Amino acid sequence: MRKNYLADKEKKTEEFLKKIYPCPDYRKINFNIRQSALIVTDMQEYFLNKNSHAYIPASESIVEDISSLISVFRKNNRPVIFTRHINTKENAGMLSEWWSDIITEENYSGLTKKLDTHGAKIIIKTQYDAFYKTELEDYLKSQQVKSVVITGVAAHLCCETTARAAFVRGFEVFFPVDCTATYDEEFHLSASRNLSHGFAHVTRCPDLLKQAGKNG
Repeated sequence: MRKNYLADKEKKTEEFLKKIYPCPDYRKINFNIRQSALIVTDMQEYFLNKNSHAYIPASESIVEDISSLISVFRKNNRPVIFTRHINTKENAGMLSEWWSDIITEENYSGLTKKLDTHGAKIIIKTQYDAFYKTELEDYLKSQQVKSVVITGVAAHLCCETTARAAFVRGFEVFFPVDCTATYDEEFHLSASRNLSHGFAHVTRCPDLLKQAGKNG
């Protein structure tokens, strides 16, 4: 059943991290905002509007922390990138086989107004992977980006796939569990745990903000 399993986000985040990293030393990160970009994945009305059949209740709990990251990235003149997923029958591929419908221009495809997109780079994507047939990789390289912070929805689909794709392309990946969400906490935990084993630094927004303050 869909529910906001992140309602008590601090408690749930700590619970996740204890399951992912039984040894606290493994939680330590070395995050340098001066070489990083923020990717805000698919924070669209399709997933955030309660009237949409694809509404993710837990998305409500990640908006504030994502907004905090957007602010600190802007303060440090570092790239903020929003992805917007839009399909047609021609480019949906297997998504149209898997899901009962696809995200089109007509069905809640716009980015949420709860986050400030002013001055951000907006990438239109057609698959889970934000690098697939988009300008994302070229843009990151043009901005001398070496690491990316992946936020948004859905944690186990577009966020996880994009994190893996970033790693394969040579970017260091940070995956804050309190800035990603999906329909079910088991999907979220499984995605985060899988990424922690060889793909990404699974962390928290406060830890990223703290390190950004040190080297920003």
